[in-house]
Amino acid sequence: MPLSPDELRPLVEDFLDGLELWPALHGQAESVRYSITVGGKRVRPVICLATAEAAGARAEDALPAGCALELVHTFSLVHDDLPALDDDEERRGQPSTWKRFGEATGILAGDALLAEAFRLATSYDTPHVARELSQATLGMIGGQYLDVTGTAPDGATLHKLKTGCLFEASVGLALWVAEVPEPAQAPWRAFGDELGLLFQIVDDILDGDGYVVTHGVDGARRLADEAADRARERLDEVDADTAVLREIVDGLAVRTA
Repeated sequence: MPLSPDELRPLVEDFLDGLELWPALHGQAESVRYSITVGGKRVRPVICLATAEAAGARAEDALPAGCALELVHTFSLVHDDLPALDDDEERRGQPSTWKRFGEATGILAGDALLAEAFRLATSYDTPHVARELSQATLGMIGGQYLDVTGTAPDGATLHKLKTGCLFEASVGLALWVAEVPEPAQAPWRAFGDELGLLFQIVDDILDGDGYVVTHGVDGARRLADEAADRARERLDEVDADTAVLREIVDGLAVRTA
C-alpha cells in the first residue's frame, strides 16, 4: 500500500539527518547542517517519493533524488537571504544562515549544499537524474535573475522558472528513478507543471503578493482552484494509483502556511 505524505515526510527527515557530508568541508559542514535542519515541510521530496511509488518504484529508491532536490531548494533559500539579494535576517523563525555564521560562510554554505545535491544525484546508475536536477536548477537560477533584474517578460514566465522548475523536477526525477520510458512521461510532467503553478498561486495568496496583486484575492483563489483541477485531470491520464498524489494536490490547494 502506498505511503501517505505523513509517512513519507519522516523518511525524508531521517535521510537528511543521517546525510554524511563530504569530510573535506571541515568546519563549513556546521553551517550546511544548520541550513538543512532549519527545515520546512519537505514538500518537494515528498512529491518525488510519492511519484516514484505511483510509478512503480519504492519510495526509498527515490530518497537520494528527492533529498538532492531539497538541498537545491535549501541552497536557493540560503542565497536568497543574503544581503545582496533579499537581505533577510530570519528564516522560519530562526536566524538565516548568513546572519548566524556570517555572510562569507553563508555564501559557502549555499555552494556546499548545491555540490552535495549533485553528489546525491550522481549516485544513480542513470545520468538522467543529475541532468534533470541540473536543468531544473538552471531554470530556477534564471528565474531568480529575471526577478532581481526586473527583466521577466511576464509573471507567468517568472514563476514557472523561479518556483515551477523544482516542482516539475520533483516529478521528473521520480520518473527516471522508476525507469518510466520517456514517451510515457508526458502526463506525469504536465501534472508537475500544474503542481508548481498551484503552489505559487497559493503562496501568493498567503503572502498577499504576486497573483493577488494582479488578480485580487478572489481571482487568485479561482486560479488556484483551476490549477488544482487541471492537476487532478492530468493524474486521470496516468495509468497508476495516484491517490497519494491527489492527496498532496488537495493539501496544497487549501494550505494556510
